[in-house]
Amino acid sequence: MGDLLEQGATWLDDQRHKHMTRTVVYGRGTDSVEIAATVGRTEFEQVDEHGVVHKIESRDFLVRTADLVLAGERTLPETGDRVCETDGDQTFVYEVMAPGSEPPFRYSDPYRTALRIHTKHVATEGP
Repeated sequence: MGDLLEQGATWLDDQRHKHMTRTVVYGRGTDSVEIAATVGRTEFEQVDEHGVVHKIESRDFLVRTADLVLAGERTLPETGDRVCETDGDQTFVYEVMAPGSEPPFRYSDPYRTALRIHTKHVATEGP
């Protein structure tokens, strides 16, 4: 008998992938891939040099780790990569980043089957 928790996590990820995703374009330099992503968000808190707490919200994209393939190689997100999300006649461009010393992504499950990629909106293309 296999790990029941891993089987359950796999089933949940399959349901997320089937019913809660939209197609986005993930790119690094001249390489890009269309990938199914679930849109989410993460709130970060940072304290500046004056002790003021700043809340920062990132737009997150949850994707299957195995689907993130650039130039024929599986890869992990890097700061500066771009995610393009089209809605109607507009394309929203997000840069992979996280505030302060936070990493630009994290695994969203203990089995590393899905990534939560943190981004910031940097441009809107279209009318």
